[in-house]
Amino acid sequence: MTVKKVTWLELFYDLLYVAAVSKASHVLLHVEDETLSLETLGKFVLIFIPIWWAWVGQTLFVNRYGQDIVSHRIFLIIQLFFVLIMTASLSVDFDQNYYSFLTGYLGLRAMTAVQYHYVRSKENGHLRATAHYLGSRFWIGLVISACSLFFDSWVRYAVLYAGIAVDIILPLAGRKILVRTPANTHHLLERFSLFALILLGESVVSILAVLQSSTWTLQSVGFAGLTFVLIIAMWWQYYDNLEKKVDKNVHTAGQTIIYGHLFIFLSLCMLAASIQLLFLNKLHYGLMVNLLFGSVLLYFASTTLVFHVYRHKQHRLGIVHLAVLTAVLVCFYILDMAVHVPNVLIMGEMALFFAVYARITS
Repeated sequence: MTVKKVTWLELFYDLLYVAAVSKASHVLLHVEDETLSLETLGKFVLIFIPIWWAWVGQTLFVNRYGQDIVSHRIFLIIQLFFVLIMTASLSVDFDQNYYSFLTGYLGLRAMTAVQYHYVRSKENGHLRATAHYLGSRFWIGLVISACSLFFDSWVRYAVLYAGIAVDIILPLAGRKILVRTPANTHHLLERFSLFALILLGESVVSILAVLQSSTWTLQSVGFAGLTFVLIIAMWWQYYDNLEKKVDKNVHTAGQTIIYGHLFIFLSLCMLAASIQLLFLNKLHYGLMVNLLFGSVLLYFASTTLVFHVYRHKQHRLGIVHLAVLTAVLVCFYILDMAVHVPNVLIMGEMALFFAVYARITS
């Protein structure tokens, strides 16, 4: 498979998503009476999914058809403007900024659909069929989401996300067409790993928030140090797998990478928020333990799935490895639910788990 390099404009495009990701993550910090409500958690997911899908749409177009030429640059630059509009509109109170958010999101998705129509006339064979399928089908979700303008209250959001759901499902429905023009696995993994690095940076920001939120005590420095070990272990596990254990010559539609990384990205955001909430003791203890372990479990399950599919066969994890890692996590969870464990020790448990995970998988 030809190695496709990430361009500087793609990197700049990702940079604009840093603010969007940060806004989405900060929704999880809205805690009232030591409780993180299901409504707040739901808002976080509903805010994050359009960000992820808008980014995925452009990433997949560039992966199959993108060239570093003037016409493609212009399309991407126009999309940058819509990213700014969407990001500026992100808020816990969606009603207030709904129209500007919808403008940004629909603008991004419409430009991606237009790009597919643009390249369709220049391609032949399977590439042309794929461009036609995606370019024509994406308008279905766009039209449904645009119809939310005619409603208010909760119906508006139901219509909006029905359109987004259709948009997300259509590539899965057209898998037989898409596999005939497989994704460039090397480029796709590089793009998703760069976005994961942005989200991992949110956890680094959480360390700074910990150190700045109190005087430098032995507890705060110890907590920050263990959090740093955790982040390094996560980085080591993810990127060592990517560089040493993954077969980048696999020819697939890339859908395991695409949809699997939604859960990786969600878990990274949740983990970044959990770090701050744990140190500041803002949540009820039981809720805090559930949020933290839920984030770690989601990350563990999703990274295991994604890398298992793309790993060289001799490097795939066996049942014993998965059993050991799961047992370590379950034992820590039972202990923390049975006994009120100080936050520093809980963070130490997480750092130890990720260190073991990195050791076994790299």
